[in-house]
Amino acid sequence: MQATDWLPFLVEIADRADEIALRLFRSVDLHVEQKPDRSLVTEGDREIEAAARKRLAERHPELGILGEELGEAEGSADARLVIDPIDATFNFVRGIPVFATLLAIESAGEIVAGLVSAPALNTRWHAARGAGAFEGARRLRVSGVRELAHAQLLHGSLGGYEGVLTPAGLTTLAKVTHRQRGFGDFWQHCLVAAGAGEIGVDPIVHPWDIAALQVIVEEAGGRATSLSGERSIYAGSLVSTNGLLHNAALAHLRGDT
Repeated sequence: MQATDWLPFLVEIADRADEIALRLFRSVDLHVEQKPDRSLVTEGDREIEAAARKRLAERHPELGILGEELGEAEGSADARLVIDPIDATFNFVRGIPVFATLLAIESAGEIVAGLVSAPALNTRWHAARGAGAFEGARRLRVSGVRELAHAQLLHGSLGGYEGVLTPAGLTTLAKVTHRQRGFGDFWQHCLVAAGAGEIGVDPIVHPWDIAALQVIVEEAGGRATSLSGERSIYAGSLVSTNGLLHNAALAHLRGDT
């Protein structure tokens, strides 16, 4: 299949995920549990991933799957669905409308298509290799900012359990950039892809947090790597940039300056 051929399937999954998420969002009866790593999981996370697996079995039983809540299963093809049923679960639980379902297709070790659906924002972002990145019908392009002094830095938590491994260099990078905002989670990287910010930093992430965002940022003309500069969804961190500032941002984050 061509990379773009996967997008309608991802849309099918996202449509159902949006229905589930919006039904439970701000529900007084929402069931919430804390995982051993102190992150949260809700009935919405589990229901969305279960629905995605059901659709996968019906439409593409040859695919494997890697999901945040229900783990990994192999298929007969060298391709699989990677899913984060609700990214920014804390936001979802607290009634903040910045949360999304992240979906991607990994084929032969490469992310070839991705979709991010944020139903409470009524916004979707998608991309396929070689076909560009989009917010709805709008083509995305990273900014042309070439100097850190003119850049907007986006980041997540600076303290608490999520901030324990925040790179010390983030403080240095904040000092040399023009403006900083703590949007965090998926949204910061989508904003980088849209040219609304130049650098997004996630020091602690999993493959399902990265996969869809990597292809969206790259197809918008940017770069997405780990803090060490590795281009992999398995490297444990994510730095997205407009590409022009990538090496400089990594140098500050690693304390090389």
